[in-house]
Amino acid sequence: MLLKTTALFFITALAEIVGCFLPYLWLRKGGSVWLLLPAVASLVLFVWLLTLHPAASGRVYAAYGGVYVATALLWLHFIDGVKLSTTDWLGAGIALLGMAIIVSGWSSSAT
Repeated sequence: MLLKTTALFFITALAEIVGCFLPYLWLRKGGSVWLLLPAVASLVLFVWLLTLHPAASGRVYAAYGGVYVATALLWLHFIDGVKLSTTDWLGAGIALLGMAIIVSGWSSSAT
């Protein structure tokens, strides 16, 4: 379950980041207003993906936050071209560990 949940969270994070990055391109980088259409679609996908988890919404949001941190840093590295520091990688690892701890308790706690 942990691997499936993590993969779904990474896809969810990408949908959220793309949904926020496209308006940024429009507003700050002179991109076309038409970027807003795929941005809206991406954010709708993001919301839908969050509903696919079998846990209470607060637990899902808490666990998702850890994956979002790691995904945002990967985006920073691969899309924005920023070299990540050791502390970036360490923080991402700790965030993912927190997500794993939260998800591991989903089957044993009430949803």
